[in-house]
Amino acid sequence: MQWGGHFIFVGFAACFVALAAIPAEAQRLERDPPTRPNIQRDAADGKLPDRDKLNSSTVTIITAPVGGAFPAMGSDMARVLDDGDNLRVLPIIGKGSVQNLIDIMRLRNVDMGFVVSDAIEFVKTEYAVPNIESRVQYIAKLFNNDLHIVARREIRSIYDLAGKKIFSERNLGYFSVRNLFNRLNITADVDFKTDDVGGLQKMLNGEADAWIVSAGKVAPIVRNIKNDDGMFHLVAVPYDAAIQDVYLPSSLTNAEYPNLVDAGESVPTVAASTLLMVYNWPVDTERYARVAKFVDALFSKIDQLQQPMRHPKWRETSIIATVPGLQRFKAAEDWLQKNQFEQFVKQNNVSGSLYSPEQKALLYRQFQEWLKSRASAK
Repeated sequence: MQWGGHFIFVGFAACFVALAAIPAEAQRLERDPPTRPNIQRDAADGKLPDRDKLNSSTVTIITAPVGGAFPAMGSDMARVLDDGDNLRVLPIIGKGSVQNLIDIMRLRNVDMGFVVSDAIEFVKTEYAVPNIESRVQYIAKLFNNDLHIVARREIRSIYDLAGKKIFSERNLGYFSVRNLFNRLNITADVDFKTDDVGGLQKMLNGEADAWIVSAGKVAPIVRNIKNDDGMFHLVAVPYDAAIQDVYLPSSLTNAEYPNLVDAGESVPTVAASTLLMVYNWPVDTERYARVAKFVDALFSKIDQLQQPMRHPKWRETSIIATVPGLQRFKAAEDWLQKNQFEQFVKQNNVSGSLYSPEQKALLYRQFQEWLKSRASAK
């Protein structure tokens, strides 16, 4: 499929323009149907857990195909945050960022999911959903996803991909490719339907010029590419002004990918934030209460998730980092305000009972500045 600049699938657009027009209350009921009436326990249930109690304490998180960081981190949460009858985390194997975002908005049994931030713009454009920023929110920034472009040596820069054949699976890289190519005015022939493993193998076999994936480094699928003859390498992505509203500058080094980066060298690329995202549940709903319970457990036990035996990407997670253009889930914001203010007060040896209302207001402004400084340092 040839493409470049701006294009939208008309069929999908028509569908989601209609979706955007659905009143907020109707959307809420669609995602949060009325609780089923209590059903008297059948004797055949024996000592099975109570159905309503079990459902009210379970949250679901949609991840991605097995092999990457998303499913491993979902499994970590299921182990660490489990609290008997009070909270159960149920990870779901998903397709990746684009479908995860759609599933968060549309599937009744999905509470949260892993989403790379640049997939938001892709879904907003692809499906003509103008109000997406008000329909989904983030709980925390987990880590950065870096763009990995693997190609033959003669392709030196992302600009050299113009007119070339590329494999980049829809949920695992194509959303980044589309955003970047639109901004950089690059037109190429991109196969986004072939899965990531199949696309990589076809590229290595000579059926395409490049293969692209958005992944946290070090990505096993990239690190494990056999390249003994040095035919392939990682392609540079300069930090052009046209992409700086969505992406951060990053680099890929020989230490991370000795198979694709020359000794002592590094390759510039761009990165986007991997977020734990949630539907914008109204505060007075059961789904909000469930996710709020999860947030308390996640934030309270983040230090346990960052221990060496858990996935290493947890050690890049910042629960206080802010994400421009998106709103944090209220329960997460409330937890941070309460717990971090207490920490700030302790660090500054302040006794709140000795302060006047004016002094307390000043102290809170100082706390807000302290929060900003900590977030920018992450």
